[in-house]
Amino acid sequence: MLPLPLNIGLMLTGYLLVMGYLALGLLLLRRQPPGPGKASGEPERRLAKQLAPAAARTGWPGLIRQVAGTVFGGYVLLMAVVVGYYHGVARLGGRFLASAFTGCATLAGVALPVFFTASWLAERRHRRHRDPRARHGDEES
Repeated sequence: MLPLPLNIGLMLTGYLLVMGYLALGLLLLRRQPPGPGKASGEPERRLAKQLAPAAARTGWPGLIRQVAGTVFGGYVLLMAVVVGYYHGVARLGGRFLASAFTGCATLAGVALPVFFTASWLAERRHRRHRDPRARHGDEES
């Protein structure tokens, strides 16, 4: 087992690296000038459309793909952290890591329906807010 000051130093270094990368990404996003004739809020929407594949933007298949990708990516990242820390730093393995894999898979399975429902409701609310005809009905017709 590593001494406490070294553990804290490793944890703070990782935290500062992640926060630094996130700050750099935000800085780069804010420095992109809008194109000619574009509103100031347009670069964020344009960037979001560039980053999202066409199939992930609309409909049920896109929502399912987005949620499944997020859950799978989160599970893989969590397992990388668990294995990296408990196998590399704490020198635990065997049954503990097997339990961590199954326990985290259970956690992801329990959270998946809740996350999917929350994502669907947020997308639905966002679309209604964006389209004034959806809120008031087709009164003009």
